[in-house]
Parts: sequence; structure tokens; C-alpha cells
Amino acid sequence: MDADTFTEDLTDALVGVQRLIRRRLRAGVTRPRLRGAEVELLRLVESRPGIGISDAARQLHLASNSVSTLVNQLVRDGYLVRATDPADRRAARLMLTGAAERRLADWQRRRTELVGRHLSRLGEADREALRAALPALRRLAATLHEEAEET
Repeated sequence: MDADTFTEDLTDALVGVQRLIRRRLRAGVTRPRLRGAEVELLRLVESRPGIGISDAARQLHLASNSVSTLVNQLVRDGYLVRATDPADRRAARLMLTGAAERRLADWQRRRTELVGRHLSRLGEADREALRAALPALRRLAATLHEEAEET
């Protein structure tokens, strides 16, 4: 397999797995679906409670006005609280609501069950190959993130 074929095959596999996981997790959800950017923002706030809008925009590689729009929607839907930053009254700090914490926990549980169920269908050699690939995939994600930070 040449380098170009490997690059395309890897990209197709990663995108395909992510798309299938997303589709499977949407099935059976009765409440309004959260868009990908909304979930990404909620997960970022979960990992960094009190993050500001401009910092969230940088982390997500989105325009600040786009993140501000997402924040407004998520506040309206009861998933985020926008608190005034005590150090800078003009800035907002973002926190999850209990509803968002429950929704993210449910999403994580369902995702873990889904992927775990399908991993168990693979042979031990395939599971070990995926386990061994994790550090390289994390380094690939880090280099992609670093390049995005430079632009």
C-alpha cells in the first residue's frame, strides 16, 4: 500500500467509523438532536468548566460569533449557564447545567456500549491492533490540533 492510498484509506476509515457511531447514537433519541458543534461545545465546557467564549472559540477552531450563537441556543435549551466573569464583567464564563451533565453522561454511556459491543465482535488480534494504534492516533490528532493552532 503506497502512502497516498494509506492516507486515503485511513481517512475514510476514521470518518466512516465516526459517521456510523453518530448515526447509531441518534437512533431512538426522542428529544431534539444536538448538532455536532453543540456537543463539542458541551464536552469542552464539561472538561473546562468556566471557560470563556473566546477561549472556547479558539479551542473549537470556530469564530467567536459562531460560538456565541451556540451558547445562546444552549442557554435557551437549558444546557448551559452563562455567568459573568468576576474579574472582567464584560466576559462570560460557561458552566453546564444538570440537564447537560445528564445528557452527556447518557451519550457517553450509549457510545461506550455501542462501540464496546462491536469491539467484542472482533477477534483478539484486531482488538489488540486497535489498542496498539491508539498512541499513534492520539499523536496524529495532536499534530492536527497544533497545525490548527498555528493558523
